[in-house]
Amino acid sequence: MRLDKFLKVSRLIKRRTVAKDVSEQGRVLINGRESKPSSTVKIGDEITVQFGQKLVTVKVEKLVETTRKDEAAGMYTLLREEPVAKSSGLDW
Repeated sequence: MRLDKFLKVSRLIKRRTVAKDVSEQGRVLINGRESKPSSTVKIGDEITVQFGQKLVTVKVEKLVETTRKDEAAGMYTLLREEPVAKSSGLDW
């Protein structure tokens, strides 16, 4: 599944266009590597997203094409939520 679609379907990001923009800005990592919106997401991957001053890391548990809001959180497991270092921006 494409990264931008996973972020939208899992409801980590509400709209696919926003997921695409965030990925293009280099604010999304898959297994520690900067990723494009078209990057492939697989079960077991770790995805890190920078939301403002917070980094959220999740592990992909399942991939489905569509899901209801109450089932979306089952697509991933939250591993970490941490503040972004305030030094020189992103030091990935």
